Amino acid sequence: MKLIAANQIKTSVKAQNGAQNTVTLANDADPRTLNLTGVTRVDLQFPKFTDGRAFSQAFLLRRRLGFQGDIRATGDVLVDQLQQMARTGFTEAVLRADQNLAHGQKLLGHYAGFYQGDAVHTQPHFSAITGAAGAVA
Repeated sequence: MKLIAANQIKTSVKAQNGAQNTVTLANDADPRTLNLTGVTRVDLQFPKFTDGRAFSQAFLLRRRLGFQGDIRATGDVLVDQLQQMARTGFTEAVLRADQNLAHGQKLLGHYAGFYQGDAVHTQPHFSAITGAAGAVA
């Protein structure tokens, strides 16, 4: 997952208008209503860190809609949320200004894999280590 410091985001109108292949989705909008043709990035918003609707939106975009582009988390994004963001389909996160980029990278590296499947790696871990008859390979 790519982490971006809040001060690295360009806020100029020209930069926003130049991103024609980007869609910003309000956290109360249904991603199933989007026309994703030609879209390369969807920005999902966390107005407060306690509002997790963007996690559901990301999961819908990846698993149900098959969106292959980037999904960026914006708003009140904390390093504590990064692992769950990666597992629900986010590829980028713009950290809140008081969050440490290096600490976020370190937290993302804590776990090499997960037993359960997720939005990105849909197969559970045990399916990779068992044979067709169910025996451990």
